[in-house]
Amino acid sequence: MLMMKSVAQELAPHRIRVNSIGAGAIKTPINRVAWETPDAETELLKLIPYERVGLPEDIARAALWLVSDESDYIAGITLFVDGGMTLYPGFATGG
Repeated sequence: MLMMKSVAQELAPHRIRVNSIGAGAIKTPINRVAWETPDAETELLKLIPYERVGLPEDIARAALWLVSDESDYIAGITLFVDGGMTLYPGFATGG
């Protein structure tokens, strides 16, 4: 993240935007064991306040938005696409 911020600061004067995406639990082959069975997915969902595992399309939509003119003036951020995993979901139940 610090490298992205450094590059973003260097390139911002040239109106080149540099950002990153912090992906949460996304249904891809690399983490199949975490969501492949109903029991595994149930455990994983305990960490996701949005109550669903992400899909590659969720990341793609965020990336498309970040490279579009609609996100002009956004530079040096990490956009977390994680269904709220970074919200410390245990807090919702007092833990």
